[in-house]
Amino acid sequence: MRLYSVMAILFSLMLGSEVESKKPEAPTAYAPRPTVQIITGADQTDKYLPLLKNKRVAILANPTTIIGKRHLVDSLINRGVKFVKAFGPEHGFRGKASAGIHVTDETDSATGIPIISLYGSKRKPTEADLADVDIMIFDVQDVGCRFYTYINVLRDVMEACAENNKELLILDRPNPNGYLVDGPILDMKNKSGIGQFPIPIAHGMTIAEFAKMINGEGWLPGKKTCKLTIIPVKNYKHDMDYVLPVKPSPNLNTQQSILLYPSTCLFEGVAVNLGRGTQFPFTILGAPVLKDKYSFSFTPVSIPGMSETPLYMNEVCYGIDLRKYDVSKLRKTKRINIEWMIELYNAFPDKARFFDRSISKQIGNIDYLAGVSEFKKQIMEGKSVKEIQDSWEPGLSQYKQMRKKYLLYP
Repeated sequence: MRLYSVMAILFSLMLGSEVESKKPEAPTAYAPRPTVQIITGADQTDKYLPLLKNKRVAILANPTTIIGKRHLVDSLINRGVKFVKAFGPEHGFRGKASAGIHVTDETDSATGIPIISLYGSKRKPTEADLADVDIMIFDVQDVGCRFYTYINVLRDVMEACAENNKELLILDRPNPNGYLVDGPILDMKNKSGIGQFPIPIAHGMTIAEFAKMINGEGWLPGKKTCKLTIIPVKNYKHDMDYVLPVKPSPNLNTQQSILLYPSTCLFEGVAVNLGRGTQFPFTILGAPVLKDKYSFSFTPVSIPGMSETPLYMNEVCYGIDLRKYDVSKLRKTKRINIEWMIELYNAFPDKARFFDRSISKQIGNIDYLAGVSEFKKQIMEGKSVKEIQDSWEPGLSQYKQMRKKYLLYP
């Protein structure tokens, strides 16, 4: 057994996560598959080190900000780059904070660099934050979904750079869900912290492409534009099967969870636990009231750094196990799966409580997640998958056409 497998199993046991019915395998460790050599923007140091020479540099970064297996900041400091500060998004600069938990400013213990949180009392860098900065770097791994908050941070950083006449250097990375462009277009009356742009659930773009769209569509206040310098990914196409070398956030801890995320994150808005409080977030679905409908079960527990107070904590939940679901089906259809939402709604005994946010503070707003209020009504009215998907037009096709203007990759 490889060392990383042993470590993954020990880590799971230490956290005390519990999944019943079947004896589960530990989440697979992140490791590149033998494919075409994809070279991220960060790994192409020869292209951007000259841009940083003799400049005061700031960076928006998290644990996915790596060169090889080492954090980009640690590597570039050894190459003489002068970092004056770093900014941290949701989960923080080193990725120690749980989802939705406000992150405070701190000093990085490894480098001594001051870290300013953009997921707490402050949304974007201020004029004072950027006063001693010559160039800003943005390098975080996105997973291609509207409700994944890093695209919001991207917009905020671009806004700050535009306001203060600072150049933004984006080191691009592949989108593991890059093949997928699907879902209803956000109705801006449902704009929230998990939906800021009139785009579908799965937007099918890399961070750099999305930055170009923000500029091109005038989504910065006053239709300002940010000066962008982009280091594109080499040898990348949107339909490539890309396995991330590092988990992008604490609860997206397997490739399976990342590929299911566009479909299963919708369950944040209903009375179903989607695996939070276990080592298998976004890959298992269940609730205590489904005991008579399903044999598969799991028990959410408090896991520091992942989910401290999960829905139905310490209660046995019954439902659907997607850990071995064939995700190639999603790639084949190029559609988000909404069949599981329909199935669990139909199985739920008290249907009035399925979308009831008062059940637990953990339940999000399904209208904000889906982006449209019609989605909830369609589920309740028993609409078919095709009827629901058809209702996403013509907005989805119009978005796909707009998206073409900003693509860097086939």
